[in-house]
Amino acid sequence: MAAERLPGTSAAEQLPPAFPERAAWGTAGKLRAWQAEALEQYFRDQPKDFLAVATPGAGKTTFALRVAAELLAQRVVNRVTVVAPTEHLKVQWADSASRVGIKLDPHFKNAQGKHAPGYHGVAITYAQVAAKPVLHHNRTAAGRTLVILDEVHHGGDALSWGDAVREAFGPAVRRLSLTGTPFRSDTSPIPFVTYAPDENGIRTSVADYSYGYGRALKDSVVRPVLFLAYAGAMSWRTRAGDEMSHVLGEETTKDINSQAWRTALDPGGDWIPAVLKAADRRLTEVRRTVHDAGGLVIATDQDNARAYAKVLRELTGEAPTVVLSDEAGASARIEEFQNSTDRWMVAVRMVSEGVDVPRLCVGVYATSSATPLFFAQAIGRFVRARKRGETASVFLPSVPILLALANTMEVERDHALDRPKNEDENDVVVFDDQAMEQANREEGASDQLGSFEALGAEALFDRVLFDGGEFGTGGAIGSEDELDFIGIPGLLEPDQVHELLRTQQARQAKRKTDAAPPAPEPEISELDHRAMKEERNQLQSLVGAWSRRTGTPHATVHVELRKACGGPAVAQATQVQIQARIKKLQGWFVGKK
Repeated sequence: MAAERLPGTSAAEQLPPAFPERAAWGTAGKLRAWQAEALEQYFRDQPKDFLAVATPGAGKTTFALRVAAELLAQRVVNRVTVVAPTEHLKVQWADSASRVGIKLDPHFKNAQGKHAPGYHGVAITYAQVAAKPVLHHNRTAAGRTLVILDEVHHGGDALSWGDAVREAFGPAVRRLSLTGTPFRSDTSPIPFVTYAPDENGIRTSVADYSYGYGRALKDSVVRPVLFLAYAGAMSWRTRAGDEMSHVLGEETTKDINSQAWRTALDPGGDWIPAVLKAADRRLTEVRRTVHDAGGLVIATDQDNARAYAKVLRELTGEAPTVVLSDEAGASARIEEFQNSTDRWMVAVRMVSEGVDVPRLCVGVYATSSATPLFFAQAIGRFVRARKRGETASVFLPSVPILLALANTMEVERDHALDRPKNEDENDVVVFDDQAMEQANREEGASDQLGSFEALGAEALFDRVLFDGGEFGTGGAIGSEDELDFIGIPGLLEPDQVHELLRTQQARQAKRKTDAAPPAPEPEISELDHRAMKEERNQLQSLVGAWSRRTGTPHATVHVELRKACGGPAVAQATQVQIQARIKKLQGWFVGKK
């Protein structure tokens, strides 16, 4: 019987801190400080329920398997059930567990009723539990069971799921809940998690042990992340037939921001190819020192993923790995990519959480999902450090919500069951799955009015975000201003990254100062925000008209205007500078260059 085949703890003691073979530099062969600290707390308190929150890449799997091995050896439990979000993660857990003598069946089906002889237990998905909660209740009650709930926030994905998880694992002797993102975009309670009111009376999740990104970064357990933001001129036709234009990154309404963002991600425009080309250049630079470094593009849907893969194939001459859904073939493709030295993988959602491909160093955030939960999960794919000095680079659209999330990478969040009464989200656009599905339904129902159509999307380098700071003042694609930052070495200490970013910013500022006369100081009357908005809109309309007339991309027109008139990008330009560009462009229309 499986219950008689108890693993010793000696195997677990040999498990690297971030199994398998992904320990941070100098730590293989021993537990990380946080893992040892959490283990000591766990076995001191002997809790029935324990919630461990640790940043992606910190080694939650190693911690959980060490707990499981100890509990099996002490005969506190004789069965182990691991619940994971995806099919791929079931196999990943089973492979990891086998290295420490714990045999889990990742291919268990509900129809089997019980796991086969020779196993200590099973690895299943939350969907399996929701489909047959009574079956899993009976399985749990039939032995002294430890249940490991991986990425436990998925237990609140739907009311029925939460109820099913509670019913299935209520009889467990021990429950160990793990997550790197202990918060949700909704207010669905997470099963077996304790909630307590904060100072504002908002009920928030309470972790038994937390190990956040900031602490992990100081311990060199995770990589620091460079965010390279790209702006650019966007134009599109609304469902009502109106032609609109906007420069990504400039202040505007939520609706225009979201439509400009959507336009940028259109594979038929020039924004995506330009950003993918920049990301591939960055990957080449990183591979000079991290020879097996890989890149991941996270797409909104399958159609876009296929289109992005085609662009990458044309850019690199190498077909990327494409992962479209959570299926057996997808798991095999991820594993094949993980064990190769191929450059790129393109995926929709399944690679955004829990999937362990430590050689991923460069990412392109080409999706319209922007909840804090999804963003944290997605960036978590790039932060696992294998040796000292590795950095991660993530390319993203220059939109307010993404820039805000990038600037608060080190902020630890808890899951709130209540919403603050005065919370105001009118100034940012936040897409979650439910909102996107609703928008798609509305668009489908409005076909008689025409459909949204992206007309043009040009890319401009905007800035670099690192450790809460912003560097760079923008530049054209392929310019020195962009290449200065793309060419940063891929193996640097965080303080070296800071110093190099400051150096590159100073160099860029000097180039711009040398190239253009100083802008006049604005008068008080020039700060009328209503007039400024009108003149910006007038400039964008003229740029769009000149672009259509000459076939010159919007972004190039803006660059030429800046060369002719001086001053920064439109978002930072004064009213006098905007007026000068309008006058210059009007002169172009009548032949005055």
